[in-house]
Amino acid sequence: MRVSIKSIAKDLNISHMTVSRALSAHPNVNAKTREMVLRRAQEVGYVKNRAANTMRGESTGIVGLLLPNIVNDFYARFANELGLLCSDSGLDLLVNLTNDDPAREQAGLDKLLTLQASSVIFVPTPGDETRPVSPRDSTHFIELIRTRSAERRCLLVEDEQALRAAIAHLAARGCRRIGYIGAAPGLSSGQRRQQAYLEALNEAGFVPDQTLTRLGDPGRNFGMASMIDLLDNPNAPDGVLCGGFEISNGALEGCLTRGVQFPNQLAFVGYGDPELYRWLAGGISTVSVDAESLARQAILMVLAGPDLADPILPQVQAHLVLRQSA
Repeated sequence: MRVSIKSIAKDLNISHMTVSRALSAHPNVNAKTREMVLRRAQEVGYVKNRAANTMRGESTGIVGLLLPNIVNDFYARFANELGLLCSDSGLDLLVNLTNDDPAREQAGLDKLLTLQASSVIFVPTPGDETRPVSPRDSTHFIELIRTRSAERRCLLVEDEQALRAAIAHLAARGCRRIGYIGAAPGLSSGQRRQQAYLEALNEAGFVPDQTLTRLGDPGRNFGMASMIDLLDNPNAPDGVLCGGFEISNGALEGCLTRGVQFPNQLAFVGYGDPELYRWLAGGISTVSVDAESLARQAILMVLAGPDLADPILPQVQAHLVLRQSA
């Protein structure tokens, strides 16, 4: 006898609709029933026919994730946690990498739409608005960390308060020439972080010095080159704040390459908190963002689907972690 949803329903003496919803991780099915259905499906060797289900209008259970890279510790931890949460919810996570290239982004979106992904989470690449057109009304897009369209749902990090706290701390410990390395204003996250830096300088009573600011591509190479350039500046900074994950790693590498001693020669505050920051050079002060919390918010948005009432969930809060470097 062929194993089907109806045969499982008959075995368990429940409706076939309940079985279908349990196998699709529908939120209206209680955990006990879902566990019972999944256990029976495993016992009888049931394999879900996704092609047939999709033709009936059911969700494919595919969640797409487009990230700039997974070399970045933060993105890797986010993808790992989201993958586990998707698996626990009966969903499949497909990851595509864009390298912040709009063409790669569009190709990844096209591929996910062809696969009829129910949700697509993506970190928008820099550039003009390129709204993807979905052939299925149920597909919804979630912009992560950065925003490019006011019409899309988004999941952001509230890091302005932590960035301002970093500047206040550097000023309190005696820094008077506080530099900043961040992403260009073309990225919404870069614009917000730079604004927080400028506001914090004003609050500390400092006049912003453009010679101490470097804005550009949010990558490791830019961070390293900018840090070395600042160190070579005749008016070199005595404190530096970074405004991006890879920028921070590159800037730190630039400091180590030049043999900078923290915090006597330079007080340094990075962005993101990879494991090595806890022991490198006695500990690197940083603006820390919890990737796992962000992933938990993301799965809530995915499970809510297009029916999510509020397009923006409460933002994940970043916090300042002070260690030896500052």
